[in-house]
Amino acid sequence: MWSQTYDPFQHAAISTVVASLPVVLMLAGLAVAGLRAHTAALLGLGVALLVAVLAYGMPVGLAFRAAGLGALTGLVPIGWIILNLLYLYRLTELNGSFNVLRDVIGGLTEDRRLQLLLVAFAFGAFFEGAAGFGAPVAVTSAILMGLGFSPLAASGLSLLANTAPVAFGALGTPVVTLAKVHGYDVQTLSAMIGRQLPFFSLLVPFWLIWAFAGRRGMMGVWPAILVTGLSFGIAQFAVSNFMGPELVDVLASLFSMTCLLGFLRVWQPKVIWRGTAMGGDGAESAAAPVRAAPRHRPDEVLRAALPWVFLTIAVFVWGLSKKFLDGVYAPRIPIDGLHLMVQKVPPVVMSSTPEKAEFTFAILSATGTAILLAAVLGGLNAGYSVKNLLEQYARNFWACRWSLLTIVLMLALGTLTRFAGLDTTLGLAFVATGMLYPFFGTMMGWLGVALTGSDTSSNVLFGGMQKVAAGQLGLPVHLMGAANSSGGVMGKMIDAQSIVVASTATRWENHEGEILRFVFFHSVALASLVGLLVTLQAYVWPFSSLVLGP
Repeated sequence: MWSQTYDPFQHAAISTVVASLPVVLMLAGLAVAGLRAHTAALLGLGVALLVAVLAYGMPVGLAFRAAGLGALTGLVPIGWIILNLLYLYRLTELNGSFNVLRDVIGGLTEDRRLQLLLVAFAFGAFFEGAAGFGAPVAVTSAILMGLGFSPLAASGLSLLANTAPVAFGALGTPVVTLAKVHGYDVQTLSAMIGRQLPFFSLLVPFWLIWAFAGRRGMMGVWPAILVTGLSFGIAQFAVSNFMGPELVDVLASLFSMTCLLGFLRVWQPKVIWRGTAMGGDGAESAAAPVRAAPRHRPDEVLRAALPWVFLTIAVFVWGLSKKFLDGVYAPRIPIDGLHLMVQKVPPVVMSSTPEKAEFTFAILSATGTAILLAAVLGGLNAGYSVKNLLEQYARNFWACRWSLLTIVLMLALGTLTRFAGLDTTLGLAFVATGMLYPFFGTMMGWLGVALTGSDTSSNVLFGGMQKVAAGQLGLPVHLMGAANSSGGVMGKMIDAQSIVVASTATRWENHEGEILRFVFFHSVALASLVGLLVTLQAYVWPFSSLVLGP
């Protein structure tokens, strides 16, 4: 058994710099050097292997097996989601039904700002609550692209919108996992997160429209933004505090969509915004001639909507049936030569703990399987033959090949850094900040999601460290456990895995660097605001009155 070391150079600053090299070089390759995503990911993985073996003393065999485990995880569930979602999108686009759906959404509102609120924020939150794991970004960015948004707007704004619901994720998985793995009380943890994120559920819709249309464009629809964010935040607080974490995003998103659509029946902006690219003036007077969306027969609309109705139902049912489906078939395959061969040591854990290394082939319960079922049912309903469905699936796979390779490499990098202890070295750098720890502990959650691509993974990675640090500093442990999850949501938009999903869904491959440059400021700024709120909750009344638990 190999024990991790978190300061291989016996100098915290040097060890931290070396541990950051793989991720820094990968991001620099994307955003600065303009490397293709799979090339940048391969560069980061190569550097991570060298650092793990040469600097951290990890045995070569363990390092390659850890990377291999990550690669498998990249295929299922992440790659499986994006492959099948784009298959569904491809089928609806080829037979023209997506154009009908676009006209229907355009009939609800022509204003692009309101379409963003409806699709990227509210509908995306529903998919985050029902499925998670990249599904909301893939779905919403594909829909926005179909509505005519520019690739950068569709991908970047979908990433930005998918923040407020991430902490509760797929049926509360991040919160339940954090409580189970590290010994938090799940209801107290859920309530504490529900006393942090509603502030940002109100803020993010304003931030989203400002990023798209600027301050003037945002002010033109502020009543609708307020209705959207306030309704989501109220429901998020109520469900998380009085029901638990499982249905927070699903119920909050449905309530938010209902309130927004109801509000739009009695209110419309004075100026319609029809521009689809960011940074330009897309405003037109409401008195100008209206470009009426083409009208379609009810049966055409129903036929066009059915694949997406199937998708929504299937994803939700799959989420509720996950335990049952895993019981039917979900073999846990230990990775020989890695399983229980790597040992975490204090101060990350209370006592030395061997790391499990198992690949769970949960193909039945995987969200991608639900999406594939919806695509096939929608395709058959649309008149595709079985032969045509198979042909289109093969073409879709070939079109996605580089994106799938990128996701595999990204997950290999993230898993290797976890087993080698590189990410823990980075986390310990935040722990050493003393009185400022509430802020930097929140940023540690942000870092965890940026590295792993998952709030659940970040909670598993740093949840124990948050508990230990809070105890040493006299801070409420549930505050910092919640901060890890709440801060992590803002890292979701810059994790390489999500960026690749967005670029693939918008068919804007090899532009991942542009997407990263767009979202990076928003990610850091919003994460800093979460850190500031947590600091106020730790030390300053009346914010401290919101804190629960020991």
